[in-house]
Amino acid sequence: MPFGAERLAAALAAADPGWRHDGACVALSGGLDSSVLLHAMARWCADREIRLRAVHVDHGLQAGSAAWAEACRMACAAAGIPLRVISLALDAPRGASLEAAAREARYAALAADLQADERLLTAHHRDDQLETVLIQLLRGAGVAGLAAMPARARLGAGWQLRPLLDVDRADLRAYADSEKLAWHEDPMNEALRFDRGWLRARVLPAIRERWPSAATTVSRSASHLAEASRLLDGLAAADSASLLDEGRVALAALGRLSRERQVNVLRWWLRNEGLRPPPTARLSVALPAFLAARDDSRPLLRWDGGELRRYRGRLYALSPLPARVGEGPADGGRIVALGPGLGHFGLVAGHAGGLPAGRSWSIRFRTGGESLRPHAGRPRKRLKDLCQEAGVVPWMRDRLPLVYAGDRLAAVGDLWLDSDIAVAPGAPALQPVWSGRPRLY
Repeated sequence: MPFGAERLAAALAAADPGWRHDGACVALSGGLDSSVLLHAMARWCADREIRLRAVHVDHGLQAGSAAWAEACRMACAAAGIPLRVISLALDAPRGASLEAAAREARYAALAADLQADERLLTAHHRDDQLETVLIQLLRGAGVAGLAAMPARARLGAGWQLRPLLDVDRADLRAYADSEKLAWHEDPMNEALRFDRGWLRARVLPAIRERWPSAATTVSRSASHLAEASRLLDGLAAADSASLLDEGRVALAALGRLSRERQVNVLRWWLRNEGLRPPPTARLSVALPAFLAARDDSRPLLRWDGGELRRYRGRLYALSPLPARVGEGPADGGRIVALGPGLGHFGLVAGHAGGLPAGRSWSIRFRTGGESLRPHAGRPRKRLKDLCQEAGVVPWMRDRLPLVYAGDRLAAVGDLWLDSDIAVAPGAPALQPVWSGRPRLY
């Protein structure tokens, strides 16, 4: 069956029967694949009450990127589809893969742009799936990695749909030719210094010469692996019932599982925490240290995507902790960004008690020896002792935002106020508010 709007609609319905109700957004690069997807979607939605828009991400990596963005604007204007252009100032870390950095930045921008339950449609097709499986295989990926790209996955507040995974690129080219579509070719897609470009130029022609149906058969294998991955996730979910305690893993219970199930449930848990798991080999090597550690030891596993730490018999997962930032004035209404993964902190005016209004405040971080009086009529207490009694995890104690009046500690985050300074409910006050607060206990 040739590719067209009807085939696209059938693929969308199979991937996500409810996709029509919350609106759809086409990720438009301006290349062949996404141009075909936009055109077919516009044709399908033309006489139907379906909210459709497009978004174009300009990485700024090519001299002609501004012209490509303008071409996307013209294509969307011709189709009567709203377009949002997101411009990125991409700066890949030294030694990092530019290809990976561009992909991560693009998906972060797309995720942030999605509305609640909106569907982002991307133009990945069967040939892309073949490339992905080969790259993952050569990287030593496990079952989840070799399952390659799913047809439906959570992205930000919405969902990503890939309705073209069962469509060959040749079919998309035939559609574009028949509709006389215009598109641009991104030279990065063919550059030999990138893995995908090298595969397309050097490897895939030979594979297709020997096995013409390689894309179809490998896609079938990816589907089998996706089914196996779902079964492993089901096992992990069942194992987690006796392990998880408010998002933390009880190590004593984890130790009663076999090593394979330990690794499986931890990788599942990390993904649910929004973190990319470390390589399985690194996790397997680190596990014995976490399980056998003394109560007073602090084993740590750190990788590009996150950290694992042990405290009081539990395993904590967290984003890589930055150096603490955000020191400065804390006047009423001013919100300070504390750093990636640490949230925002500020003093908000109200009448529910807090710090006196009309004074100058500043935000600092712990240096040692701090104390305050959390309860009226009782002795002052060292911040160190308060944190230990409350069970604040050690790695967060130096990252608690401290509110000062001059050189006097008045508040510790949204946890404790100095009773000698605080005002009672009913009087004008500034209430410490910590939004996006990381797990402290």
